[in-house]
Amino acid sequence: MDWKKLGFGASLVSILGSIAIYFAHDENLGIFVGLWASALILLSDRMAEMQTAE
Repeated sequence: MDWKKLGFGASLVSILGSIAIYFAHDENLGIFVGLWASALILLSDRMAEMQTAE
C-alpha cells in the first residue's frame, strides 16, 4: 500500500471539505477539519517509514 499517496489524498479531501464546511455551515468546524491535513500527512509518512523498516 502506498501510504504517502493515501495520506496526500486524505489531506486533500480534508482541505476541500473544510472549505465547504467553512462556507456552508460553520466557520469554526471548517477550521477544525482543515487542521487535520497536516496530521494526516505526518501519519501517512510514519506509516510509510514503518512499512519500509519491515
